[in-house]
Amino acid sequence: MSKKIAWVIVVLLLAAIGGLAYLYWNQRTELTELVEQMTIEKEELQEEYEDLAIQFDGYQQMDIKNDSLQDLLSREQQRVQDLLEELRQTKASNARRIAELKKELATVRAVMKDYVRQIDSLNATNARLTEENQIVRRENQQVKEQNSQLSTINSQLTETVTRASMLEITSCTLSMLNKNDKKTKMASNVRKFQFDYVIAKNITCTPGMKNLYVRVMDPQGNLMAESETKVFEFESGEIPYSMMQQIEYSGEAYNGTCFCALADKEEVLKGFYTIDFFCDGNLIGSFPFQPKK
Repeated sequence: MSKKIAWVIVVLLLAAIGGLAYLYWNQRTELTELVEQMTIEKEELQEEYEDLAIQFDGYQQMDIKNDSLQDLLSREQQRVQDLLEELRQTKASNARRIAELKKELATVRAVMKDYVRQIDSLNATNARLTEENQIVRRENQQVKEQNSQLSTINSQLTETVTRASMLEITSCTLSMLNKNDKKTKMASNVRKFQFDYVIAKNITCTPGMKNLYVRVMDPQGNLMAESETKVFEFESGEIPYSMMQQIEYSGEAYNGTCFCALADKEEVLKGFYTIDFFCDGNLIGSFPFQPKK
């Protein structure tokens, strides 16, 4: 082999080695940049998880008078802690798992938004009922004094009812009816609201005939009722109701329907209505609804 050919081969090998070295350096630089970017994304995602965990801690400090909602909040709070711990242990180079954890964060946030809505609804309902009770107590002080013995007996009976025996309405759906009691979607034709509700199964509740009291409030905070003289006892006071039903509860799930008629010439208002259900002296369900115009 001549020296000329040998030099050509050497030059080609050096060029090939240089090309490979450049590709290796370029790929290593891109990989380093990618890892740095994923590290930043991981740190940002970790901060978002930590902020969400703090929000859950704040809601756990609130007095939420709903055991089911409290349990759901606790489970979601633990879920956030578990995901945060997993994120801390996940390497920044594991882009696939970090992306999955980011989707999990969006899911938890959506669930939390729904829980916040329920908490706000319960707080608003309890605040409104407490204010109404204070007014009713002042107006009926004389009547309460005359019936103090009966109130004492009722208080003793109420104390014997455990939380486990309370009824709970798990769902309530709205239908709008016209003057012929036919379903309609046009608010201008509505003369009556129909509510289809479900009482959950509860074998610890004493079966038998029960009075179910229903209150429907319009968006302006007015009670929809034929007469405000019809009242029932709640939290050591008396408050008016929209309608009352007698139901026979056997301990199994119960499907019921109740109606609330609009007054003559009354129109459906824009905004949220609220329907509250009471039984055995307890608020057993509260649902906001908004009739579509």
